[in-house]
Amino acid sequence: MAIESQNVTDYPNYNTIFMVWKLNDHPQLKSVFQQLCALVLNLNNSVFNRFPDSRASCVMGIGSEAWKKLELPTPFPKELAGFQEIKGEKHTAVSTPGDLHFHLRADNNSICFDMAVEISKLLSPVAESILEIHGFKYWDARSILGFVDGTENPHGDDRDFFAKIGDEDLTYKGGSYLFVQKYLHNMNAWKSLSTEQQEKVIGRSKDNDIEMSDDQKPSNSHIALANIEGENGEELKIVRDNMPFGSPSANEFGTYFIAYASTFSTVNKMLMNMFVGNPPGNYDRILDFSTAVTGTLFFVPTRNMLDDFSG
Repeated sequence: MAIESQNVTDYPNYNTIFMVWKLNDHPQLKSVFQQLCALVLNLNNSVFNRFPDSRASCVMGIGSEAWKKLELPTPFPKELAGFQEIKGEKHTAVSTPGDLHFHLRADNNSICFDMAVEISKLLSPVAESILEIHGFKYWDARSILGFVDGTENPHGDDRDFFAKIGDEDLTYKGGSYLFVQKYLHNMNAWKSLSTEQQEKVIGRSKDNDIEMSDDQKPSNSHIALANIEGENGEELKIVRDNMPFGSPSANEFGTYFIAYASTFSTVNKMLMNMFVGNPPGNYDRILDFSTAVTGTLFFVPTRNMLDDFSG
């Protein structure tokens, strides 16, 4: 049977809902999880048939503690574990709990909303919602900070290569590691910088999204530290699907960082560069304006595995 992955390589859409749930010790938990796996498959089939041009999808990730609690197959996916906090001299990539993660995308927010309603209705008796973020496309795929986000994303076949597990873990081939962080931005401090100063923080021009040359780009710019290479100089990438969110009246402005990767070690190396620094102490300057308040690792099974889990 052909391996069918969940929609981890879809491009960002106009509307997104992210949800994180914590499972309770409930006698019907495993039965509800079986129903949930079937629901995720059904939601994807339904929105594709009803709204074929909406690019709508529902992707579910499962955390390591949930994998244990639900007694899912062993051995685990090779890199599925609780995310270990990364503490630099000044900034910390915190580790926060999460058992299930849902990534709902569509051009019309009504589709996202209805999918979230169905998932919540099923899960509420056996789980607790601990995070819900409603993201939106901001202008030409810019973050709230005003710069284009996701420029370094791979395209074409490279998206599959960098987002999906290959032959290195045959049991879980076609699956993906999912890492998420909720960032809150200090917009007053950010706006106090001139455009030129902001560009040096990011490493790109603000208006036309052109990367600075190596002799112009500061070593602590976001681009310099977030773009990483392997031991042999090969380019290492992830598929980002970041979305801005905010509540202006509450002065809350943020970015939900979401990465799909064939190996979590790539994401972890990027985080080490950003928070500890390369060399140590040369941390990502963007962190002076953006605080990570969550950090959780999940595994995204294939559709085939969801079908198996559904009983």
